[in-house]
Amino acid sequence: MGLFEAILLSVIAASTPLLLAASGELVVERSGVLNLGIEGMMIMGAACGFAAAYFTGSITIGAIAGAAAGAGTSAIFALLTLGLAVNQVAAGLALTIFGIGLSGLIGANFVGERIEQAPHLYIPVLTDIPVVGKILFGEDAFVYLSILLVIGIWWFLYRTRAGLILRAVGDNHASAHALGYPVLKIRALAVLFGGACAGLGGAYLPLAYTPFFVPGMTAGRGWIALALVVFSSWKPGRIVIGAYLFGAVTILQLHTQALGLGIPSQLMSSLPYLATVIVLVLISRVRSSTAGSTAPASLGMVFVPDR
Repeated sequence: MGLFEAILLSVIAASTPLLLAASGELVVERSGVLNLGIEGMMIMGAACGFAAAYFTGSITIGAIAGAAAGAGTSAIFALLTLGLAVNQVAAGLALTIFGIGLSGLIGANFVGERIEQAPHLYIPVLTDIPVVGKILFGEDAFVYLSILLVIGIWWFLYRTRAGLILRAVGDNHASAHALGYPVLKIRALAVLFGGACAGLGGAYLPLAYTPFFVPGMTAGRGWIALALVVFSSWKPGRIVIGAYLFGAVTILQLHTQALGLGIPSQLMSSLPYLATVIVLVLISRVRSSTAGSTAPASLGMVFVPDR
């Protein structure tokens, strides 16, 4: 039971940054913008979040700094794609390269340094319940925030007028513009929100997952977060399932290596990314045999308002 509990706690920890980043990207893509720069925004959040926490000794300030770094990085993407009508795919890839390089420069002086990890919740009696106690009442604030974020996004998209407008912009930006809605402003706000979520997901890694910063520590999680949005069919509820599924794959490959089964470690380390590719292929095959895609109709399309 102790091993089972440890595995579950590890899966939750591995899934949280994916859930944070993917939730923000879901809102971005619902507005009709495809931002492939999640990896760059996450690593910027990790570097800036660790630096802020290191100097202030506050995990909260570190998390805020990480979210701000992600939002600031995404603002560059918004300026290029919304302000200058640059191709979104090219801008997103450039943003990833930029973020990885700049984060390495920012975090160069912090390699090898350590900080106190984010504290975990402890409620007497409840947290001590076997198996479920630590899972439900003993996690850090990032885990609870990730769940609340998904619930809030679901409520926003399907229960508010603003969410309906955002989905309308993503489905048909020309019609939304004709009705008088500020398409570029709505998309810019969505991009900034998605960047903040990605930065927060990146900050989680050095603030709660591991108490130190390593260049490139996001290790492709941004790309997995992108796949999760497709996996979820752009629906908030399914993104939780996807995040924990991919988190489980990541953790189980580590435990499999520990058992010494003789399987090459390089193959086991590739499992999360191999699973990402397989899921995307299967989803594409299913959609090709059904009535079209559930993706926002204007996703990735440049919008230039009439003058």
